[in-house]
Amino acid sequence: MSKSSENSTKFVPYIPASKSLPELTVTAIILGIILAVVFGAANAYLGLVIGMTVSASIPAAVISMGILRGIFKKESILENNIVQTITTAGEAIGSGAVFTIPALFMLHIHVHQIMIIFIVLVGGILGVFMMVPLRRLLIVQEHGNLPYPEGTACAEVLKSGEKGGSGALNVLYGVVIGGIFKAIGDGLKLFKTEVETGIYHFKNAIVGLDTMPSLLGVGFIIGPRIAGQMLAGGILAWVVFIPIIGFFGHGNLHHFFPTTTPLTHLGAWDIYDNYIRYIGAGAVAAGGIITLLKTLPTLFSSLKDTISSMSQNKLGAATLERTDRDISMKWVIGVVILFVIIIAVDPIVHVGIIGAIAIAILGFLFVTVSSRIVGIVGSSSSPVSGMTIATLLIVALAYKLTGATGNTGIIMTISVAAIVCTAVAVAGDISQDLKTGYLVGATPWKQQIAMLIGVIASSLVIGFVLYIMNAAYGMGSKALPAPKGVLMKILSQGIMNGQLPWDLIFIGAATAIVIEFLGLNSLTVAVGLYLPIHTSMPIMIGGAVRWLIDRFSMRKEERQARQDSGTLFASGLIAGESLVGVVVAFLIFAKVPMPANVMFTNGLVSVVLFAIVIFSLWFFAFRGSKKGSAK
Repeated sequence: MSKSSENSTKFVPYIPASKSLPELTVTAIILGIILAVVFGAANAYLGLVIGMTVSASIPAAVISMGILRGIFKKESILENNIVQTITTAGEAIGSGAVFTIPALFMLHIHVHQIMIIFIVLVGGILGVFMMVPLRRLLIVQEHGNLPYPEGTACAEVLKSGEKGGSGALNVLYGVVIGGIFKAIGDGLKLFKTEVETGIYHFKNAIVGLDTMPSLLGVGFIIGPRIAGQMLAGGILAWVVFIPIIGFFGHGNLHHFFPTTTPLTHLGAWDIYDNYIRYIGAGAVAAGGIITLLKTLPTLFSSLKDTISSMSQNKLGAATLERTDRDISMKWVIGVVILFVIIIAVDPIVHVGIIGAIAIAILGFLFVTVSSRIVGIVGSSSSPVSGMTIATLLIVALAYKLTGATGNTGIIMTISVAAIVCTAVAVAGDISQDLKTGYLVGATPWKQQIAMLIGVIASSLVIGFVLYIMNAAYGMGSKALPAPKGVLMKILSQGIMNGQLPWDLIFIGAATAIVIEFLGLNSLTVAVGLYLPIHTSMPIMIGGAVRWLIDRFSMRKEERQARQDSGTLFASGLIAGESLVGVVVAFLIFAKVPMPANVMFTNGLVSVVLFAIVIFSLWFFAFRGSKKGSAK
């Protein structure tokens, strides 16, 4: 600890503490709020489709540089940093919301806007304030030990400001292509956006493809290894489990819980809906808990180091240096205590004293864990699902022991889990942002205020996005699977009501354990098992494009340039399709006449058009080699 602390005192950021540049400006705040809402809606859509989100920091930084430098002729790196900080708040709020709140929609509970705003706003603000006392320990003293991959990468992008113009264009091209594809596919229904085929002489075995640019972009960003593990889960479900169930059910006129239809009458999709969903839910739950258990050593060391650091620093006493000033600890402690009291007595979610205490204890515990873990493995690999599942199980049991059961207990349980999940997601993101700020020389308290602004702006909008998406497509439907939300619903219902096919849940959990022993990421494979193979396939194609680009790039600089260029274009694909998806949902909700039938029903048309999008990803990624070779 002392060694890393000594190293941190010698560190000089890109903009030294003695120099001040425009930072928390009106322009940066307005641009940041706009991007926060945009990326918040995009990540909400993505989370509802595949149960995972992507980082918005680098695309936001590039777009910010393109606008602030290209249009407003501003050249403050700290101002750009504020924009990306506010933007990531929208991404974090979107993650916290879509992983939990859809469960309430699927329970057919009237979920009003004020309730959603309260949950994500309280969770987001607690996530920011609970992270404040951890900054000196994790960002400063552990500077040499915790790399914070996304934060460090974003700092490099900000420092390489001359790349802003072309990089912003890459994002824009992706937005246009992804948006147009979504508009003519799901909006105008010119072609099918899902194609599938059976396997010859292999009953109930299906291979499919969702022609969605956003999934292609996700695959490129996460890379071939993670994408491959997701597809492995899909193959396990659709080429192994479903045919097995169909084989043993052939000619069987009996039905087995949870369906009342004889097995012999069930097709592949029926088997998926009635059996694989529960097996997948058990696998995802077990994978999340396994991921959390693997981090227990880090959890305990984090708590120990945090308590030690806070006592040594006397709750982070303020220093005179601009780059080391946090929000006052008096404000931090006061706001956290005030919000816990509000949660205990609020008439909106009715979680009571038990819920408030759980949020205070589990919230700070998991915020601490998340803030350290993302420093090692990055935000995308943070076990937010595992921490949320653990919270849900603990709180559900506590409520049941005190007599709160049925829908009342389920609503309170999911509300507490949603607040903790949002706090953990926000804390993980602001940790990356504070690392970026530490490297470029930002003012911590200004970044923390920026994050609060982003949390507030995104919280006011995310509920409307969820409401529109549910009204247009239906949470938990084939068009909007909401896998994490379904999991929360299944677990909370199972504990409160006891009406679940627990054997299927345990089969999924056992599968996750086997996968973990095989050396794979059980949670990643489990998500692929839960989702239709149609979703995993385009993700794998995106990962394959990334793999091919790496193989065809001989020099390290050339490979990195192509990866960066492709990542920006892929981010644009995700944002473009997601935003148009929200617009289409709004049009459906507003009862605007939309085409009812697909014009070209031949799946070959869909595949050819999707192949064009794949080629565009390859093309824009390869363009990055020109910039790389020019350096």
